[in-house]
Amino acid sequence: MTSRSGILALSLCFLTTAGMAVSARAQGGEPGETGEDDSDGTPGAAPAASAPGERPEGGTGTKRRGPARRAKKVKGFAVREADLRQAPLPMPTGHIEIHTLFSHEDISVDIFNDDGSYDSDALEELNHALRCKRTDAEKPIDPRLYVLLSHVYDHFQKPLQLVSGYRNQRRETSFHFKGSASDIRIPGVNPKKIRDFAATLDTGGMGIGWYPRAQFVHIDVRPMPSYRWIDGARPNPNSPDKRPPKGWKRKKLQS
Repeated sequence: MTSRSGILALSLCFLTTAGMAVSARAQGGEPGETGEDDSDGTPGAAPAASAPGERPEGGTGTKRRGPARRAKKVKGFAVREADLRQAPLPMPTGHIEIHTLFSHEDISVDIFNDDGSYDSDALEELNHALRCKRTDAEKPIDPRLYVLLSHVYDHFQKPLQLVSGYRNQRRETSFHFKGSASDIRIPGVNPKKIRDFAATLDTGGMGIGWYPRAQFVHIDVRPMPSYRWIDGARPNPNSPDKRPPKGWKRKKLQS
């Protein structure tokens, strides 16, 4: 009787240990996964308090598998200073033409006055165009982003399609939330060409991401180091991190 009890106890111990090991492997990611992507945040951004990079806040059990699977499709790296543009970046014309995909607005402005200073009215018009498409909230956009977008317009001489600008969202570490990022397309231009040209503008402090499935290029202004990435994951416009801050209520439409 004692022998049978001992065998049963050892068997239960073995099964429990094996189950814990399987659970640990299911919840964990693979070595080298950063868990950062701009669809829910911005690769290379400052880490949030609860999670590295821009990953959504994880749950427990199988809920953690989603971020891990998505991270496998995101490849990024910090740019070495030696690989940045060494020559000073010349001033662009300051002209920008933008078509907003969410509101179907067409904007054509010159961000500079004749003396080279910023035209405040033009900046306000662009800030309105880059407003949050979910909450309609506006935020002053870093004018250095507009300088970069003017360079892009000067080079391709075609209106830029705005996919996303400022985002009034829960994930506050995103450069979209900070007001220094935009996602753009140019009709008839391969996004890789936009990405490659944007990289020639980088004297330090730029983030450039290519999204093959969504067919747009992310461009942002950030602290050093500059960062590059490719996100091959399926677009997820309903990501929890993209949702408005908790407690936000949509204004009632006026009849």
